Amino acid sequence: MPSITSTKEELQERIKELSCLYEISSLIRQHAGNNLYTLQKVAGVLREAWRFPQQAVVEVQLDSLYYATEIPLKNTIFQEADIVVFEEIKGYLKIYYPSPEFSDKHFLPEEQKLLEKAADEIGTFYEKQLRQEKEELLRRSVHRTDRLAILGEITAGIAHELNTPLGNILGFAELIQERSESEQTKKDISKIIKAAIFSGEVVKKLMFFACEMPQRMETIIIRPVVEQALSLLGQNFKKAQVTYKLEMGDNNLQAQLDPIQLTQVLFNLLINALYFSPLNSVIKIKVYKQVSILFIEIIDEGPGIAPENRNKIFEPFFTTKPMGDGSGLGLSVVHGIVKSHKGKIITFDNEPMGTVVQIQLPIKM
Repeated sequence: MPSITSTKEELQERIKELSCLYEISSLIRQHAGNNLYTLQKVAGVLREAWRFPQQAVVEVQLDSLYYATEIPLKNTIFQEADIVVFEEIKGYLKIYYPSPEFSDKHFLPEEQKLLEKAADEIGTFYEKQLRQEKEELLRRSVHRTDRLAILGEITAGIAHELNTPLGNILGFAELIQERSESEQTKKDISKIIKAAIFSGEVVKKLMFFACEMPQRMETIIIRPVVEQALSLLGQNFKKAQVTYKLEMGDNNLQAQLDPIQLTQVLFNLLINALYFSPLNSVIKIKVYKQVSILFIEIIDEGPGIAPENRNKIFEPFFTTKPMGDGSGLGLSVVHGIVKSHKGKIITFDNEPMGTVVQIQLPIKM
């Protein structure tokens, strides 16, 4: 049985505790990004600061991270301190001794204080880290919003400038086609007309992105709009050999939206999901409400979005599709419509593979 402390031993313990706090502070200052590694080092330092380090087991848990210097025995006594982050308990520190070989008398009151200080150091460090991560996400979000706003202004200007000459091209081409007697000329003019109409559709998408298209807001039942979009894309699903599953708890769920623009959003997202979906996979469409927000999720089983592209996919003309397979305007149109409805759109990974595109729209404008 280990002996209880003497005056000399108490002095030695104080020195160990001061050294321990200094080492923990140094480890946290030198943190290189790997939280588990830092916690392992802190646990090792703590173990050496206790009276009987050879018999002590240190256990630390912080959010999803866990580490113990050894597997804790079943029969133990321990000291414990909570790790508090933003006024919430996010983990703990524990020091174990085997029982009945040791008893509570072998723990020093100063050791408990040391444990609490160490837990406080970890909590402060983690709190600072989370705050920095949140600030970085906010900075990126603001930067992306500003960039999209500038792109929207530029796009609106381009769309307005193109509308007039395209209208003239189409009008004069149709006039020439009517007056021409040459069949070859009529065929050539027909190509010009088709190209002008196609260009007009691109301009329309640009205006959608820039929120320049007029809206007709009305309170609608969501399910028929979703079912109609799926029905119209039936052949697309059949050709791609992909099925769909609509999950909607409330068939009478209503929201104040522009039904035509909602259809445009669904079309663009579903066509995009179909393009990337493997054969015999399933695209899920989830529609639900939380408080005053309508959620629409398009979930595919494709390759997912590369991290470096996640912040670019809603920018006009950005596409990962081969040349000729996409204009890079589909998702930017979706972004523009969602933005004009005072909503937001986010993407995250599906499990085990694929992408979830989530739209959040206010039920009532």
